[in-house]
Amino acid sequence: MTFSLLAAATTAAPKAAPAKAAATDPLADLQRYWDMSVAWVNSHWLQIGIAIGVGLAIYFLLSMVRRFALKYAQSAEGDLSLTHIAGRVIHKTKSSVLAIIAIRMVASYAQPPSVIMQVIQFVFTVAVVLQVAIWAREIVLGLIQRRAAEGNNETLSNAMGIIRLLISIALFAIAAIVILDNMGVNVTGLIAGLGIGGIAIGLAAQGIFSDLFASLSIIFDRPFRVGETIKYDTSTATVERIGLKSTRLRSLNGELLVISNTNLLSKEITNFAHLHRRRITFQIGVIYQTTPEMLRDLPALLEEQVVAGGQEFIRSSFLTFGPSSLDFELLFDVFSDEFEIVAAARTDIGIRLFEAMAKAGYEFAYPTQTTFTAAPDGTMIMPYSESPKSRAAAAKAAKPG
Repeated sequence: MTFSLLAAATTAAPKAAPAKAAATDPLADLQRYWDMSVAWVNSHWLQIGIAIGVGLAIYFLLSMVRRFALKYAQSAEGDLSLTHIAGRVIHKTKSSVLAIIAIRMVASYAQPPSVIMQVIQFVFTVAVVLQVAIWAREIVLGLIQRRAAEGNNETLSNAMGIIRLLISIALFAIAAIVILDNMGVNVTGLIAGLGIGGIAIGLAAQGIFSDLFASLSIIFDRPFRVGETIKYDTSTATVERIGLKSTRLRSLNGELLVISNTNLLSKEITNFAHLHRRRITFQIGVIYQTTPEMLRDLPALLEEQVVAGGQEFIRSSFLTFGPSSLDFELLFDVFSDEFEIVAAARTDIGIRLFEAMAKAGYEFAYPTQTTFTAAPDGTMIMPYSESPKSRAAAAKAAKPG
């Protein structure tokens, strides 16, 4: 029995040992890592020295490239040219990032312990991801500001604060997800949560975001600009201001029209500012007493006057038999973006046509109506008073034999 108890005690004792080993001592781990590092330095001091020298050379080379690139970009003409934007991106490159890149490039040559290599890899990943996010933000903001400067757009300039905030939040959120994913964290739930949160915010502020994105669409797509005359739905007005939520139009009668950007883009818009040519149509009516020969000569006469006025003749033809006129149609183009020039050309051609047609003997028709009255016996009564001589002749003709 004594032997069995001793055997049981002997077999039970080793089972308690793992419980003590499970309790880790931070100081012991730190000492172990220190000893490992010292052993690595003692055994690889030559490789470490070479790696440090090469790393410094790479760092100074990258710094030199950044300095020369920045100097070249800043010497370019224009504050918001593509070269200037590239200079802004280079300027945002941190020296610490260049140092970490140099360390990562030479770290494998020194054959460091796995713990040190993991730390270098982690710091490198965080630095590069954040640096890429900063570069992307500067590129996007630079292109937006360049677009705003091209159109002298006050609205976009005023909105740059909120645009910068939204872009920064989006880019750094993506950077944080990438970093966490490289650390081994399961980011599926985080992405799903951000997606649900974004949907909730979007639904809550649907009207605001709809008008905001419509404003950005107007700014970048440029269907119209401030000062241009457009036709929206049934209104013709001049654009006075493009805001973040609404656009202000001044109608031809002087009223101020305030229309939300979403509603403005939901309907057809006619822009009168960029018409390289305008087609003018004249409808000319001559009296029915005009001879067929004169009718045949009229299209050539109209074409001659349009060409003499310096405009491009399109066509002239007989249109229809009107209630009190024979109608002709004349079409010609005026090549100009200025409405005042188009109006002056239309006036000039109209006066030329009037002078030439009057000289050629054409008479313009105007609405007329003739009334005929019948007597009780069915004979026609003239629509004007007869002279005494005419009545006497009529009476004499009416006597029998």
